[in-house]
Amino acid sequence: MSTPNVSLSSLDTLWFQVAGTVCNLACTHCFISCSPTNHTHEMMDLATVRTYLEEAATLGVKETYFTGGEPFLNPDMEAILEAALAFGPTSVLTNGLLLDPERCRRLSGLSERSDYSLDLRVSLDGYTAEEHDAIRGAGAFGRALEGIRNLHSAGLNPVITVTEVYDENGSVAGKQRFFDLIAGLGITRPRLKMMPVFQIGAEAERHAAYESWQRLSETDTPEGGWDHLQCSNSRMATGQGVWVCPILVNEPSGKMGERLADTLGDFPLGHSACWTCHVYGVSCRT
Repeated sequence: MSTPNVSLSSLDTLWFQVAGTVCNLACTHCFISCSPTNHTHEMMDLATVRTYLEEAATLGVKETYFTGGEPFLNPDMEAILEAALAFGPTSVLTNGLLLDPERCRRLSGLSERSDYSLDLRVSLDGYTAEEHDAIRGAGAFGRALEGIRNLHSAGLNPVITVTEVYDENGSVAGKQRFFDLIAGLGITRPRLKMMPVFQIGAEAERHAAYESWQRLSETDTPEGGWDHLQCSNSRMATGQGVWVCPILVNEPSGKMGERLADTLGDFPLGHSACWTCHVYGVSCRT
């Protein structure tokens, strides 16, 4: 079975593993097994991020995303966001636990001073404390909701990102429950993003790893090619170089080079996570 390759049609989006794999939670479905003690990838400092931003500007990158781990554990995070917002629209993926009122006011100020948008994506895995905390740990649900309230009070409308860790989450009724939860926080324009789980990292131990048949082959190639995959228009910068995408940062085969210019070629879609992206139409972008 031959493995198909995806070409980079354009480098539109640059991701940063800005907190490395260090997180204040150890979620049981985390596809890169982030935790307080996971130092597979370390935090990126402002100077390193700036270097990639400057290279990105020469290559036509239009937007940046910051993830981890938990981005707001990075002591340079707000300075990093200020730098990124000078280049283009910027998004942060966070568990919401560190979004106290003062930080949210500062983030709102960054947004107001920039010509570009700042989006905050806060993760929820269940619409009750029992469901969410079973995945993320005791007390995480209440603290995440408080972070969402703080963002809203500061004038920022977060995107609520929900993984389909529970089968009902992606149903019509499940989505409505999340909309109702968000509305109950006083948010009148709710924004909801659903994501499938990737069966690697902690999720492979919690639930199930991929089966041998969950792999892409040349016969799976769509008529229009692979441009629907995010690896056709984005890359992931870390403190250890550049990876093909946010999903494969723990896979040595996912590393493509040290600089963005090293990563402009084709990539083989040989990992089972590539199957998930194709079958579910996954885009990690907002």
